[in-house]
Amino acid sequence: MAFTLPDLPYAHDALASKGMSTETMEFHHDFHHNAYVTNGNAAIAGTTWDGKSLEEIIVGTYDASAVAQSGTFNNISQLWNHNQFWEMMGPGESKIPGALEAALVENFGSVSSFKTAFSAAGAGQFGSGWCWLVKNADGSLAVIKTENGVNPLCFGQTALLGCDVWEHSYYIDFRNKRPVYLSNFLDNLVNWENVASRM
Repeated sequence: MAFTLPDLPYAHDALASKGMSTETMEFHHDFHHNAYVTNGNAAIAGTTWDGKSLEEIIVGTYDASAVAQSGTFNNISQLWNHNQFWEMMGPGESKIPGALEAALVENFGSVSSFKTAFSAAGAGQFGSGWCWLVKNADGSLAVIKTENGVNPLCFGQTALLGCDVWEHSYYIDFRNKRPVYLSNFLDNLVNWENVASRM
C-alpha cells in the first residue's frame, strides 16, 4: 500500500503571524514533502519494503557505516520526519506542560539551557539536517543533530521535538539567518502539548 501525503493539521496560512509564511508552507509541504512521498513510494515499489511501515523501513535501511544513505532511506526517512514536524507545531498559544518542564529542568538545568542547546545543535549542523530533543532508552532526555534525513529512530531514541534545518524550511522567511529561525521556532511555533504527549 502506497504512502500518501498527509494533510497539514492546520491551514497553510495558520503560522504566518508566527514567522512561517503561507509561501513557505506551500513550498515545504505541497512540493518538498510531497516529493518524498512520491520518490519514497517509487523506491520501495516491488521490493521487500513494500507494505512495511515507515518506521520499519527507516530502521531496516539505515546504514551507520555508509558515507551516504540510500535513496530509499533518504526519502522514507524525510517523509516520516515531515509527518512529525507539522504536528510538532501549531497556530495557537502553547505553554510547556508541567511534566515536560520538569523533565527539561532535570536533564538540562533549565528550560532556557535546553533552548540554548537545541538552537546550538541546529545552527551547528553543517549543511542540511535536523536538530532533535529525544528521549533515550533509559528515560533521559538529550539534544542531538542529524545530517540530511537521519532521525532518532536510527539510534533507538524517541523523537520528542524536531526542527528541520534544510534551507527550504526557512530561507523564504529568514534567508540565511538559521539561528533566528531556530529561536522563532522554539519561542513561537512549537506545540508543546504535542511534544509532551510523545514522552
